[in-house]
Amino acid sequence: MIHYKSFLIKYAEIGVKGKNRFLFEDALVSQIGKALKRIDGDFKVHKEQGRIYVDALSEYDFDEVTGALKCVFGVAGICPLVQIEDNGFEDLCNHIIEYIDEVYDDKNITFKVNARRARKNYPLDSMGINREVGSVILDKFTEMKVDVHKPELMLNIEIRKQINIYSEVIPGPGGMPVGTAGKAMLLLSGGIDSPVAGYMVSKRGVELEAAYFHAPPYTSERAKQKVIDLAKKVAIYSGPIKLNIVNFTDVQLHIYEKCPYDELTIIMKRVMFKMAEHFAKESGAIGTITGESIGQVSSQTLQSLAVINDVCTMPVFRPVIAFDKQDIVDIALKIDTYETSILPYEDCCTTFVAKHPVTKPNLNMIKRSEEKLTGIEELIARAIETVEVVTVEAE
Repeated sequence: MIHYKSFLIKYAEIGVKGKNRFLFEDALVSQIGKALKRIDGDFKVHKEQGRIYVDALSEYDFDEVTGALKCVFGVAGICPLVQIEDNGFEDLCNHIIEYIDEVYDDKNITFKVNARRARKNYPLDSMGINREVGSVILDKFTEMKVDVHKPELMLNIEIRKQINIYSEVIPGPGGMPVGTAGKAMLLLSGGIDSPVAGYMVSKRGVELEAAYFHAPPYTSERAKQKVIDLAKKVAIYSGPIKLNIVNFTDVQLHIYEKCPYDELTIIMKRVMFKMAEHFAKESGAIGTITGESIGQVSSQTLQSLAVINDVCTMPVFRPVIAFDKQDIVDIALKIDTYETSILPYEDCCTTFVAKHPVTKPNLNMIKRSEEKLTGIEELIARAIETVEVVTVEAE
């Protein structure tokens, strides 16, 4: 098997960013570099003539490298690359024959040559390269045939400062480089939905911080560790996540003692959003993220979401709001959070849930119930002061 020394990184949306494109390219270069630091090997990530390259400066594991690159938002395609100096057209053809011979055991395939001549002083234009290289391939491998519409082998040749030869494009995750769209605070629970929501918003270039509401002894240390493990899996894509672990027990018990049982979840969530916004403002985040989906549970009806939103002073992003549960599960399986999410360690939201919670809460009634919560501000302040902060990184 051919040992690739370089990879060409393709991007999509970044290409339409106009005069600001270099900022997104630089962010992508930085994120690729960070991802590759997690694996064995020495790599150089650099821009050149509108292209981003990863050069291997030492031995490396191909699957590890492509696996790391497939988790970098902004990467649309990963192309294992043969890069040669321009030593004449005959030398180019020899390298192409060698490339096809090594990469493709079965030569009974269709092909197309797709040349791009960025360096205009090259003796042949793009059509000429396509024609001449195609002729050489047909002479050498008689079982191969040309198909310009749906070829099994698309041979790409880029005439630049050096010459790039590649045919494989490994799909990347797409999206935008993390950090190019500000920061938001993820309300992270141990469920299936919130890690998916964090992943989806991070894919749009948003840096993540997170808040988890812990209620010992009603929720166990295993429940907390489960959330940390989920954050580690999301961090594979988002980069390191600052996780604020809030001891919510006293606040939650106060709500439980003072408020109507069927309103507990709504009031509890309103308090959570207030506290999450405190951490968000402290860290420079410009919004909060939740995994809420319309109608999935009682606190996620339109009426409930409207009452919860009333307490918010920052934008609330709900990327899975219109998803079916299976849609969310499919993404959770894809990003490897599902098996962790279904571990049977309950969080504070499920521990104190009412058997028959209100599904169409009235905002005025909720506010009247909250008037009974004398002293809750002190409890909230104490919970904020005693927050445990953990920086979670991908393993």
